[in-house]
Amino acid sequence: MRHVRRRIVRRVTRLAAVGGLLLGGAMVAQSAMAGEPGGPAAQRGAARTLSATGADLVDRLGTARTAGSWVGDDGRTVVAVTDARTAAEVERAGAEAKVVGHSMNELEAAASALRSAPRVAGTAWALDYRTNRVVVRGDSTVSAADWARLTRVADGIGSFVRMERTPGSFTPRLNGAQPILSTGGRCSAGFNVTDGQRDFILTAGHCGPAGAQWFADNQGSRPVGRTVNSTFPGADFSLVQYANGAAGEGADVVAIGNGNGVRITGLADPSVGQRVFRSGSTSGLHDGQVTALDATVNYPEGTVTGLIETNVCAEPGDSGGPLFSDGIALGVTSGGSGDCTTGGTTFFQPVTAALTRLNLKLIVSAQAAGGASASPSSGAAAPSASPTQAAIAPGAASPGSTAPLTGGAGTGRTLVARLTDPGAVGPGLLVIAGSLVALVATRYLRAERDRKAYQRYYSTTWS
Repeated sequence: MRHVRRRIVRRVTRLAAVGGLLLGGAMVAQSAMAGEPGGPAAQRGAARTLSATGADLVDRLGTARTAGSWVGDDGRTVVAVTDARTAAEVERAGAEAKVVGHSMNELEAAASALRSAPRVAGTAWALDYRTNRVVVRGDSTVSAADWARLTRVADGIGSFVRMERTPGSFTPRLNGAQPILSTGGRCSAGFNVTDGQRDFILTAGHCGPAGAQWFADNQGSRPVGRTVNSTFPGADFSLVQYANGAAGEGADVVAIGNGNGVRITGLADPSVGQRVFRSGSTSGLHDGQVTALDATVNYPEGTVTGLIETNVCAEPGDSGGPLFSDGIALGVTSGGSGDCTTGGTTFFQPVTAALTRLNLKLIVSAQAAGGASASPSSGAAAPSASPTQAAIAPGAASPGSTAPLTGGAGTGRTLVARLTDPGAVGPGLLVIAGSLVALVATRYLRAERDRKAYQRYYSTTWS
């Protein structure tokens, strides 16, 4: 009976080892496919190149001959141009050209004239590249007299300034994706950033002034850190320095709800028309499109410029939460109107502008940082993308590769997440090595058993 049990154990071990070899081979093959020219990573890179092409064309051709670029419904980059000769240059570069009546210089001059007018709280404007207009919005708090006065300013600029009334009110979303709380209210953590020695949370500036203390629970028993830099109004970003100086394991992941997260692999400026995702501690994960760039919002607390305008919904408490697409960090939630029942407009502070002013780096996965040390504080976790990125067709983008959370104000990766990471060759090789060891061990044990059996037989025969 004992021999039967041993045979069963050996067979199970051999089967497990063979299964391990197959699993390890599949993991290594999947990793190789992810890095091949036709793999998913290459497809995402190709999509991002489209956006870079549009921005590069605008930079090369100049703001007097162009009026911005965006992603068309088919995913192709579209560049607004002012004449047929420029349109031909755009077409030769592989992008689609749309001839418009007003250059970027004219659109920016109109926005400058609006900024010079007396400030009206509850108004916002942005450059709409697709319609070649400057769109001015007034929320429900703007009086008829103020709206009429601003309309006269717009009429004096030109017919390409469009006036729209919008329901709700433009307010900062105070109240990422993991919640952080202080005496001033609740916000959402945005992205983890570093100066190479200390780690910080990048969140919204209106969440709290410098010196504000943040906690991960309502009782104030789990300290997160303290605000050490805050800019609002003007811009809308702040830094919360971790209490222990380090973001910890999983600093490259943002929460999206239900214990899941998305791994952040780089940062970029978005494109008009790009599909994006926002996560916040109040409303969770939602998606939409970038509708305009360089937006100005006149909050009751002050004016903020240079924002990303989207049709993604948000609610109070989502402030500071991350905006991203395909694992690329784009912005942190500033404010807007509406809610996630009726929809609305939400504005975001661009990450690239904030980190440039703060002289900090985004913490990304070690793989994205080129195989650098996984320590978030090592300084090796650098932005993995240029400031101009991803023209991803509406409906074609995803939040990014998923990863489990470990709780707290930060996030982390479990062993299972590491072993199932399609981009990791090392875990697959480890599984193969372990399976080979198991196979060798079972062969050795069987040979040893046969040797001892023969020794016993020999001894009995000659006794």
